[in-house]
Amino acid sequence: MKKTKKFFALTFCALLAQNLFAADITITEDQKPAPSEEAGFALKLQAALNSGSIENALSLFDSAAAPIQKNLDMQKLRASLLISAKKNADAQKLIQELEQKNSGDIEIKELKMLLAKSSGNAAAKSAAIKELLALEPNNPAANVELGAEKVLRKKYKEARTYYMTALKGDQNNQDALFGYGQTSYYLNKIDDAKKAFNKILSLDPNSSVAYSYLGKLYAEDENYKLAEESVAKAIQLDPGAYDYYMDFGTYSRMRGKFQQAEKAWSTAIKLDPNYFLAYAYRAGLYDEQNMYAKALDDYRMVIKTNPKYYFAYESLGILAWHEGNFAEARASFEKAYSYYPQNISYPLIIAACMYKDKKAFEVKPFLQKAMKNYGDHESLEYLMLRLYHDLGPGNAENLITQKISKEDNSTKKGKMGFYMALYDEIKGRDELAKKQYNEIASLQSPMFFEYRLAEWKVR
Repeated sequence: MKKTKKFFALTFCALLAQNLFAADITITEDQKPAPSEEAGFALKLQAALNSGSIENALSLFDSAAAPIQKNLDMQKLRASLLISAKKNADAQKLIQELEQKNSGDIEIKELKMLLAKSSGNAAAKSAAIKELLALEPNNPAANVELGAEKVLRKKYKEARTYYMTALKGDQNNQDALFGYGQTSYYLNKIDDAKKAFNKILSLDPNSSVAYSYLGKLYAEDENYKLAEESVAKAIQLDPGAYDYYMDFGTYSRMRGKFQQAEKAWSTAIKLDPNYFLAYAYRAGLYDEQNMYAKALDDYRMVIKTNPKYYFAYESLGILAWHEGNFAEARASFEKAYSYYPQNISYPLIIAACMYKDKKAFEVKPFLQKAMKNYGDHESLEYLMLRLYHDLGPGNAENLITQKISKEDNSTKKGKMGFYMALYDEIKGRDELAKKQYNEIASLQSPMFFEYRLAEWKVR
């Protein structure tokens, strides 16, 4: 997915702020400010953070009373804010000063790890993690980070072990619970994943990502009603999340609620019109409802927003063929062919597009190149390419017809049967072509795109 994948991660900044705003600050007697001063600073800081302005929050420290500026918890918070603001040099200077006075402080070590990660310094991050684990083997922050590294490498089993270790250090750590739930989902441990996400909700009833993943878990059980209800709650909590609308549309479609699915994917497109996935999903929905013009428009947008999305070219080619736009169909199949030159369908359908588009003179040079990929000149694939190249003779047609009738592979037999029917159509033998199209359209569970083209011919 994009995707805007939403990882539930409470930052060090938020954790410290949570403590500070609860007035749980530990300071020495000579540092102790007046209660009103402490409370006033905390409220201003909270207001700045709630408004999303890290810069404003940082500026408050410049004018804060000396006792607050010297308070260890406040300085940790200031360091975390500097990291969030990408002021890494200032953060490093402050963290070094704090560490010199408090060498065994776990939270300062965690800040070192966060700073190294923010700076992209893998060696420094690894060293900070080692320091943390030496002091506290079950440290949640370090183990969660190690788990996240494994997730990026798709080593979900190892990642899950790190998240379990983090939960030994803090059974309510929501980062660890999320990681454990997510990797359990990837490893198909559905019950464990449900427990993890439900626990997150018990700790934070407003966790949209927990509802989102519960939706995925219900969908795994094909309970699309509960899946839809869960992701609807996620959308209520975070109406700007692209992924949630993608999932909501999927569950709605599975329940046959096509208009609702269309609306969900259309909303996702409005949220990010430059990302291809919602266009692809909506195109498939339109295609399924025979709304071919709309499907074509969406597949064109898929290609525009993601030119490397191979499957869209084939789908666009099929629909353009249906609409009689053989130039666009040809261009689309040519692009698909460039990604998958081993697929015999593409050079054959491209040649057919050339014939249909009155560009027969381009067929021979094109197929001469295509035939070089087939060393076995007795193979059905080569013979079909040669037939389209030569448009005959009759004995070649008979040989191919015989080979098709003896073919055991149902997919190959159906596909080659289609191209024989299409060949007859190109030659003007419409009745013979129609008979063969009917045979193709009567196949059960076909696994080739030409089946749709045959179906359209016999409707």
